[in-house]
Amino acid sequence: MAFINALFNLWPSGDRLIPGLRDGIASAAAVVFEKYGINSNLLVAHIMAQISLECGAGTEVIENLNYSALRMMQVWPSRFPTLESAIPYAHNPRLLANKVYNGRMGNAVNSNDGFDYRGRGATQTTGHEGYALLSKPIQLDLLASPDLVNNPAVFIECGVADFILCRCLPWAQADNITQVTRHLNGGYTGLSERITWLRRWKVALGS
Repeated sequence: MAFINALFNLWPSGDRLIPGLRDGIASAAAVVFEKYGINSNLLVAHIMAQISLECGAGTEVIENLNYSALRMMQVWPSRFPTLESAIPYAHNPRLLANKVYNGRMGNAVNSNDGFDYRGRGATQTTGHEGYALLSKPIQLDLLASPDLVNNPAVFIECGVADFILCRCLPWAQADNITQVTRHLNGGYTGLSERITWLRRWKVALGS
């Protein structure tokens, strides 16, 4: 009950993009936490802090690649060193995703993989390789249907499974959010906001 109350209080707009998302998470959480050995409020708080940041508490469940040319130059300076090089990709999410993501993360060159496997879900799963790895523990073919990660019934399991796959669990057990963030994110993007989320989830869960 504490988890469900915390979820609805901390994610007030959580159903805005995916109707029934919070109900889906609430219904699945207990079974998912038991399946993956998430056996303390501390671990739940760490997982939910990361998920809350990654998906904007349910309000950013698909990566937004609708960039202006100037913004692209800031985000990917090596790929778009000049305004002229960026303009063809401005406000064209499909073209941009294939430009910046193909040829890495398991995405094939000269394909639509970059766009098909753009960031989605609880932990913003990204890339052919990311979706393939996540498919195994949850036993769903995410390569064929990547939008499944945003299905309310499996949303929380995708997030927890990805957390485990990224080897975050030992660091969460040690209450080390810096290392949890590094393993999940590959860096420290949004660390201060993740720390704030962790504090909020700990308080809400009584951890």
